[in-house]
Amino acid sequence: MQAGTVHVDAIYMTTPHDPPETKFRAGVSFLKGRMPGPARHLINEARVGYATNEVYFYWLLAMVSGRTRHELTKDEIAQLRDRRAIMRLSGEDPWRDGVRIIDRLLESAGKPEEDIRVVVKDLDALREPQRSLILEHLELYLEGPIEDHLWRLALTKARTEQMAGGRKDRIWKFFHPAPKEPLPRTPRPPDIPLSTRAGAVTAAVTLVMATAYLGHLILQTGRILLVLAYTLGVAGAYVGARNAADWHFRVVRRRAKDRQYLGPTTKAERGSFAKRAEHRIDHYFATYLPPGVDRDNWMVHTRGIRCSLRDELAEVYGETRAGVERIAWLIRHRASDASTRQREGTLWSYRAELATPTRTKALAILGGLTLAGAGGWAAIGAVPVEPLRAIGTIILLLISAWVGARAWLHIVLERRRYAADQLESDQTLKSDLAALDRWRAKMADKPRDEEIADWLDCDRKVLLDKALRHYRLTMSHVIAHAFIEAPARSSARARMRGGPWRYKKYQLLVFLITQEGVRQLTVTLDFLNATFHDEQRLNYRFEAVASVQVSQSDNDERTFELTLVNGDKISVEVSSGFEDLQQDENPGRVSEVSLDAAGLPHTLHVLEGIAAEGKGWVEQQELRTGHLTAALADHA
Repeated sequence: MQAGTVHVDAIYMTTPHDPPETKFRAGVSFLKGRMPGPARHLINEARVGYATNEVYFYWLLAMVSGRTRHELTKDEIAQLRDRRAIMRLSGEDPWRDGVRIIDRLLESAGKPEEDIRVVVKDLDALREPQRSLILEHLELYLEGPIEDHLWRLALTKARTEQMAGGRKDRIWKFFHPAPKEPLPRTPRPPDIPLSTRAGAVTAAVTLVMATAYLGHLILQTGRILLVLAYTLGVAGAYVGARNAADWHFRVVRRRAKDRQYLGPTTKAERGSFAKRAEHRIDHYFATYLPPGVDRDNWMVHTRGIRCSLRDELAEVYGETRAGVERIAWLIRHRASDASTRQREGTLWSYRAELATPTRTKALAILGGLTLAGAGGWAAIGAVPVEPLRAIGTIILLLISAWVGARAWLHIVLERRRYAADQLESDQTLKSDLAALDRWRAKMADKPRDEEIADWLDCDRKVLLDKALRHYRLTMSHVIAHAFIEAPARSSARARMRGGPWRYKKYQLLVFLITQEGVRQLTVTLDFLNATFHDEQRLNYRFEAVASVQVSQSDNDERTFELTLVNGDKISVEVSSGFEDLQQDENPGRVSEVSLDAAGLPHTLHVLEGIAAEGKGWVEQQELRTGHLTAALADHA
C-alpha cells in the first residue's frame, strides 16, 4: 500500500466541547461522505440542543442511510415510529418539505404502485439539494414498487452526474498533497583558510613596500624614462592581474558547470530519498519532451542535469521529511523549464555567459607584457644606484608577488564563486515561487471529499445497474444487495483529516441476494476515469455460504473473508493498518470511518445472516419486513 496524502481540512473533526451546531455540521459532512455511522451519532447528539427543520431532515436521512429496516435497533425503530412526536417542525421552508416527503416515503413502503404515484410526483417537484439527498440515502431502506421508482430516478441522476463537475479534470487533484514551499539551496560558503588570508595580507604588504622602495631607487636615478616605465609597469600589473583573474574565474566556473551537467553521473542509494526523487525526475523529463526531440536522445542529453537536480533535492529536502510527492510540482516545473530552454536554445547558455570576452583576454595579455617589458626595464635600471639593495628588493618583490597572486586569486575566486552561486540560488528560488503560485492556482478547484463520495456513489449505482441488467433483475426482485469498496493493489490514496481513505483504484464487489441464491460481481474501478475492468462473476446457493468474517491483524489491517462449503475463499483487504494519524486523530478511528464508507457494516449484516440461516434467511427476511412495517406504521 502506497503512503497516503492527508489534507488538513477539518470538516470531520469535532471535540466533546463543540457546540451542537458544529457537531451537526460535522455529522452532515459524514453523511454526505457516505459514512452514516458517525453521522447518526453526531446528528443525534446535536439534535438535543439544536433543533431546526434542517436538523430533522438530516436526522431522518441518517437513521435510514446505508442500511435496511432489519439493521435498526429497537430504540431506533421506536424513534422512527414516534418521529412526528419527536420532531418539532416550525415554519415553512424546503427542509420541512423534505421532511414531509421522507415521512411519506417511509409510510409508502410495501404499498401498491397506485398508492405511491402522488408521493413520487411530489418528490420530483422537491427542490435541490433535498431531492438528491433523498435519492442517495433511501436506496437500501425502501422496498416494493416505491423502491423501483426511486431506483430509476437515482440511476438517471447517477448517469447524469457521474462525470459532472469537471470530474476528469479535477479528481486527480484530490490525490495530490499540499505542495511544499520551495527552499533555497544555500551556497557553500567561501572556503578561505586563515593561513591563506594571512599569507595574502602579508604578501600584499610586502609587495607594496618592495614596489615603493624600488620606485624610490628609480627616482634617485633621475631618469624620466625609467620613472615612466616604472609607472607603466605598475599600471600593467594592475590591469593584467584584474583581467587575468576574471579570465581564470570564467574558465574554472565553466569547467565546474560542465562537470556538473556533463560529467559522469552517480547512482543514488536504493530506497533513499534521492532514489525516489530520481524516479520522479526521470518520469517528468521523459514526459516533458522538447518538440522534435527523440525521448532516448533527450534522456541521454540531460543525464547530468537530472543527476544534478536529484542531488540538489536530496540536499535541500532530504532531511525535511516532506516526501517526494510534496515536491513533485517542483520536479515537474524544473523538467518543463529544461524542455522550454532546450526549445529556446538556452539550455546550455552558461557556456556563452561564461565565455571570456576577447577584450578581457587582450587586456590580461597586454598587462602582463607591459609588466614584463616596462616593469622589468625599470627594475634593471634601478640596480646601478644600490646594487645589493636593488637586487634584494627585486627578489623580494617577485616572491611576494607570486605568493600574493596565488593567495589573492584563491580568495577572489571563492568570493566570486559564492556570489555567483547565491545569485543563481536567488534566481532559481524566484522561478520556483512563481511556479508554486501557478500550481496553487491550478489546484484551487481541488474537489471536496463530499464530491469524491458523490462520484464514487454514481460509479457504484452504474455498476449495480450493470449487474441487474446482466442477471435480468429489477431492484424490487432483489431481496437485498450489498457492496464492498476495497482498495486495489498498490493504489495511491488520500483523505481529509478525520475522514476515510479514498483510492485512485478500487476493487468493487456487488452482492445481489435473490430467491435462487447469491449473485456476485467483482470489478476493478479506475476511479480517475470512471471505467470498470477485470470483471469476474460468481454465483452460489445460500447453503454454499459456510462463514463470513472480517479478520483483523496486529497492525489493524482488516480483511473480509467469505468461505464457501467447498473450501473456496473470497478474501478482500478492506482496510490497511497504515492510518497515518494526524493531530487530534485517535488510533483506529480512520479504519472505522473507512470501513463505514466502504459499506462493510451492511454487507456483513446481509451475508452473516445468509451464512447463519441459509435459505431460511429469505423467509425470515419477509416475515421481519412485515413485522417492521407494521411496527413503524403503528403511530401513523
